[in-house]
Amino acid sequence: MTKPKATIGICVRNCETSVKEVINSINDQDFPHELMEVIFNDDGSEDGTLSIISDSVSRMDMQVKVYHSEWKGMGPARNRVVNNASGDYIIWVDGDTTLPRDYVRKLVEFMEQNPAVGVAKGKLGLYPGAGLVATLENVDYVVLGFKYGGKATSKPLGTCGSIYRVKAIKQVGGFDENIKGAGEDVDTAHRIIAADWLIYMTHAVFYDRFKETWKALWKSYFWYGYGLHYVHHKNRSVFPLYEMVPPAAFLEGLLCSFVAYRLTRRKVVFLLPLQYIFKMTAWCLGFIKSHINSYGHAFKT
Repeated sequence: MTKPKATIGICVRNCETSVKEVINSINDQDFPHELMEVIFNDDGSEDGTLSIISDSVSRMDMQVKVYHSEWKGMGPARNRVVNNASGDYIIWVDGDTTLPRDYVRKLVEFMEQNPAVGVAKGKLGLYPGAGLVATLENVDYVVLGFKYGGKATSKPLGTCGSIYRVKAIKQVGGFDENIKGAGEDVDTAHRIIAADWLIYMTHAVFYDRFKETWKALWKSYFWYGYGLHYVHHKNRSVFPLYEMVPPAAFLEGLLCSFVAYRLTRRKVVFLLPLQYIFKMTAWCLGFIKSHINSYGHAFKT
């Protein structure tokens, strides 16, 4: 029987402080390296990210492809990986993600055993030594793993740490390159579900380094809100907007904090309601900004 091949898709921009750790975790995988390839897509980095990647390539004992371009956005970056992948599966890794040694093997084995699954993802573990802002964001995702781990779900789980069946992603035409900002993964996940594939969260664990400052967190969620405006106008059933407004965010954060305390026994998690208000305010302002820009452009044309 032909053994499955895995493509590791790494889309990065300005990740010089963390990308080497990412590469090391990929080099350490116990999945056969002759069945792995790594595709780097550097989307206009302005720091030393591309240099670090280039220096690391010669020490990687698997097929490696490196692409670099001026900034184009996540849709084009991910499609470059899809269009150049030779694997049966693509495992998406961000520039601040680290994978335990058995991560690729566990996800590939899961997909091989579950042919109806188009997308699967592991659960996030707690990254050691993180500060307050990063810990709160990390704990939020730990709770998500507790709720959905070991289950099929209609909830888009994001690309980071996810394995995509190449057949499924190509069936739906890849990622939408017209989405500006974040949200290309949410849109694609819904199209994969609509094509009768399942999305599943496995019990495999990986780690992410989250934003360490309130300013960086604000910028991220403003960006998410900006991109998800495009997704919402493509398909208004993707997510109810009322869930994103600050009062609803406070309630969700409160409920999340109780689960988080049960899982971690850290009192700091009771700050989650305030953190939810903070980031959903940024999300709403990004959404509004995108809405204004879209209608302004439509008016001019």
